[in-house]
Amino acid sequence: MISVLDRSHAVTLIDEAVVAGARKFKACEEIGITIRTCQRWTEGDGVKADGRPTAKRPTPVHKLTDAERAEILAIANSEDYKSLPPSQIVPALADEGRYIASESSFYRVLRDADQQYLRGRSEAPKRTGPTTHVATAPNQVWCWDITWLPGPAKGIFFYLYLILDLYSRKIVGWEVHENESAEHASTLVRKAHLREGVGADVLVLHADNGSPMKGASLLETLYELGVVTSYSRARVSNDNAYAESLFRTCKYRPGYPYKGFATLAEARLWVLQFVRWYNYQHKHSGLKFVAPAQRHSGEAGQIVTQRQQVYEAAKVNRPRRWTGDTRNWELPEAVTLNPVKEMSEIKEAS
Repeated sequence: MISVLDRSHAVTLIDEAVVAGARKFKACEEIGITIRTCQRWTEGDGVKADGRPTAKRPTPVHKLTDAERAEILAIANSEDYKSLPPSQIVPALADEGRYIASESSFYRVLRDADQQYLRGRSEAPKRTGPTTHVATAPNQVWCWDITWLPGPAKGIFFYLYLILDLYSRKIVGWEVHENESAEHASTLVRKAHLREGVGADVLVLHADNGSPMKGASLLETLYELGVVTSYSRARVSNDNAYAESLFRTCKYRPGYPYKGFATLAEARLWVLQFVRWYNYQHKHSGLKFVAPAQRHSGEAGQIVTQRQQVYEAAKVNRPRRWTGDTRNWELPEAVTLNPVKEMSEIKEAS
């Protein structure tokens, strides 16, 4: 709808064009209206406002009353008809000698009540949240996954198995094989469990829903070791975000052979060097820039305390450089896998 101000401006321009010798219908075309519209705007005194918003419209004769709409909903949700669509409800009512409304009216009323598809046994889909785990020390929660490494030719891959400790981000186990299998995963988990000395402590192993993650041999090993299984939701890679992030760090590492590894031995050697760098040299941004191995062994606390002392001393020596507190070097006491979102955050994301 065009405001009165814009209409007046358009009429003024049209009048000026007509005075200058233009045909009125041509001037209207330049503005983007018809000559009949211009005449309607200028009928009577001055330029008229749009009357559509305030126009009085007659109530439709055939409009369903509130009582009739309530009756339709009651019938559609009754025991006999709650699992039937309107296309079957209306004929069934006719066989009983009853006519309530047309089939299209049934559909319209059910759609307005958000019951067109979710009635009877057709319940609303249940949204399940991700599996949440909290680690307050090493070897409480592990995340693991498998990724492809390019091989010597197109279509040939090697498979990198990686197990990551959630609390420290340390790689506690890895292997490279020519295929994916639950047997390889079982061996890897057993080795990592023994190397880390987990013992009888409760350990959660989180993975996605791939077939190697749910193979019988792996599940049997986990049961034997007393490891609790945890899985991501189907087709939701973010539920295993720490493992996915580690793979990105691996494949964006300088020197990563994007053209492929020539042999399995070459792939294993490269991954060995990467794991050593990642665990002992990499300053992890999620750990206040200490190495995962330092966090895993407990050395990180002393390191960040020393950093804090350095900053405090710098503030004392040159106070004018500081307008507030020094940098916070404290490490989080707990790390959460898939933290539960507040309802407001879920609505904003959707």
